[in-house]
Amino acid sequence: MEYKSIKEWPEGERPRERLLRHGAAGLSTAQLLAIILRTGGKGKSALDLARELLLHFNSVRDLEDASAAEFSKIKGMGDAKIAQLKAAFELGRRLLQNEADHLSEMPSFKNSRQVYDYYRPRFYGLKKERFLCAMLNSKNRVFKESVVSDGTLTSSLVHPREVFRYAIKEAAASVLFVHNHPSGDPTPSRDDIEITERLAATGKIVGINVLDHIIISDGKYISLMEKGHINS
Repeated sequence: MEYKSIKEWPEGERPRERLLRHGAAGLSTAQLLAIILRTGGKGKSALDLARELLLHFNSVRDLEDASAAEFSKIKGMGDAKIAQLKAAFELGRRLLQNEADHLSEMPSFKNSRQVYDYYRPRFYGLKKERFLCAMLNSKNRVFKESVVSDGTLTSSLVHPREVFRYAIKEAAASVLFVHNHPSGDPTPSRDDIEITERLAATGKIVGINVLDHIIISDGKYISLMEKGHINS
């Protein structure tokens, strides 16, 4: 089969022209990558190279995490293309961060989805678990946060005594907890459930209501209150 560059394709099939005419949402991940790469390599188009990258790295997240040395193993990936990809991923990260930065006033939440939408940019790209405690005042508005632990979530790392020490010191009326699963699966582990139930029970004793515990992953979340692990 004779090789043809994308420039030789019919105009309606070229990724860049399709994006400009119909918008980016209708393009595949490989087509979007091809637009960023602009050109392919010897005997392959930019779309061929994009598909090869996705097959080699398995997912967009793995592609984002790849080092320059890993990219250079792919024929056709020179310094310019590596820089183009790294720049595109960094712009995506900054866009997510801006979503949080624009909310200059600490928020109040009406449901778990609002908690997820607010905190998602803060946890994006983290390679280890982070457990955050948000403290709320009597008007149900967050006024302070503290990172309780960084690392694998266990009862020894997230102890009720340490968690509520901050909340009592700050005179919080209630708290909610947010932590991430870098694996991409927000399903709570046995430790997650046990920690949540212990914290909720401790909150009742000290008079600080535990509103929820949200587990965040890539594009998904789970509310342990909605799952019945926190009783009002």
